[in-house]
Amino acid sequence: MISTLAKRFSAACIGSALLFGGTASGQAEQSAAAKSAVSSDTILAAMSAELGRSKSQLKMDNLPGPYYVEYHVADIQEFYAEAAFGALRLSQTTHTRTLRVVVRVGDYKQDSYGPGGQGVADIAPVDNDQTALRRALWLATDRAYKSATEALANKKANQTMFTGDQGFDDFAHAEPLQSVGPLVKFSVDTKPWADMLVKATGLFRTDLKLQSLSASARFVVVNKYFVNSEGTVTRQGSEVDALSLSASTQAEDGMRLTRSPDFVAARISDLPTPEKFQAATTDMLATLKALRDAPMVEEDYMGPVLFTPDAAADVVSSLIGGNIDGDQPRTGDTARTTGAFASSYKTRVLPTSLSVVDDPTVATFQNESLVAAYAVDDEGVRAQKITVIENGMLTNYLLGRQPIRDFPQSNGHGRAAPSGAPHPSDSNLILQSSQPLSPDDLKKKLLDLCRDENQPYGYLAKTLLSVTGTVALGRGRGGPASTQIVPLLLYRVYVSDGHEELVRGAVFDQLDTRTLRSNIVAAGNDAQVQNHGGIPTSIVSPSLLFNELEIRRTSDKNPKLPEYPSPDLATTN
Repeated sequence: MISTLAKRFSAACIGSALLFGGTASGQAEQSAAAKSAVSSDTILAAMSAELGRSKSQLKMDNLPGPYYVEYHVADIQEFYAEAAFGALRLSQTTHTRTLRVVVRVGDYKQDSYGPGGQGVADIAPVDNDQTALRRALWLATDRAYKSATEALANKKANQTMFTGDQGFDDFAHAEPLQSVGPLVKFSVDTKPWADMLVKATGLFRTDLKLQSLSASARFVVVNKYFVNSEGTVTRQGSEVDALSLSASTQAEDGMRLTRSPDFVAARISDLPTPEKFQAATTDMLATLKALRDAPMVEEDYMGPVLFTPDAAADVVSSLIGGNIDGDQPRTGDTARTTGAFASSYKTRVLPTSLSVVDDPTVATFQNESLVAAYAVDDEGVRAQKITVIENGMLTNYLLGRQPIRDFPQSNGHGRAAPSGAPHPSDSNLILQSSQPLSPDDLKKKLLDLCRDENQPYGYLAKTLLSVTGTVALGRGRGGPASTQIVPLLLYRVYVSDGHEELVRGAVFDQLDTRTLRSNIVAAGNDAQVQNHGGIPTSIVSPSLLFNELEIRRTSDKNPKLPEYPSPDLATTN
């Protein structure tokens, strides 16, 4: 006799077979294609088989059975190499698999998901052994179910302290989806990349005042597998390749100066060639030397500042990226979300000439690869292009399957690290202007604003460092709590002849979401891509001109210079 729980799960699976196609024959073909893909893939076959067993058997006496179960498996292959001062100090290739099991007890309105009930993560076997993988899933499912039943009881007890309905469900309904994409293969000749890092960091010999010079390469291929009790089956692969440089030195007054450019792409062919990487290292070292000789910012400045695309992308990432995520607030909190835009729905957050879209469905921008492209999010929901800010007004949030007030459904932006819990997150975040100006016109407008204010110069920010609390670049969940954006390459642009002068020791004051709304007066037609790893994100932004921004001297204390000089290179190998 089939249990009520098994019937519920069976109905969900039957529904998945009816999702695609306008005719009965089309639906049957799609279901057959999904079945064929599952049967031919060892990992999907193991996940589906164990999910079927969990549907029929996962129930403890005198406790509610689950209404929803999901399995994630991530197959990760990675090469990482690092060199410093002309010598290789690490080179390794790894292959790992992780699994994550989520069991939800209760119903869509109120369930166990939350503290203590967010699932179980573990290491999975890398061999394609169905028995071993099913055993790992079984043990994780058992633990997740027990945790979920306890979490639901605690959740109900905690909610007795609050009055009234929260106004949204704990979990959003989603139609079953079958999407089995091709696997991404990991294939890289590692030696040329390691040799490139050694050669680039050997340039420390050109500047004896360098205190660090390192370079790294990281190539990661992730194939993700997902099945749930609603009938969703997905498989998709992605690749993120990155080269990075890092160097530091000190000025004569002890100020520590750093540079850390990186290059991130969704395919190795988009990374710099060895010759271009060597040139980038040379350029980085030249700017560090120029910074050592650059004058300190002494005055407090209030006036126009122009951000190049690279610097503007950091501003967009830090001040917009985290704040458009529709994170569910804590129980009892009446806010719509947890970021700085929680109360900004249908209000203006940018000038009316600017709009922001997030589009995970596009893989390139002006022939540059975007690392955050995906077909299905990490909760089994198809990716969607979302206009978040339209003509300056916040019109939407990025959502996973945890609803927030006024937003009951996911829009395909539930994203996670391979073994982490999904959260709403930006993917390919694109800032657009309806009135773009050329770089020359932007510089002219900068100088015109300075003349109008009787300023002898304005400022041009080319490279920034953004820090949000203890997490860089606004990627902390729940939105940035306190973002500090520090200029690394900042230039005075003189009104008299337009020449640029590099300065150091400056910080921005009150560069925040209010400044974004009120002080941007122009944007360029020069949008560029800035890719980030981790949970991959791509920021596309043009130059941005602020008519008023405060710049002051940093209050940080300078460390002491080294007590004695570096080794004589002539006497070392």
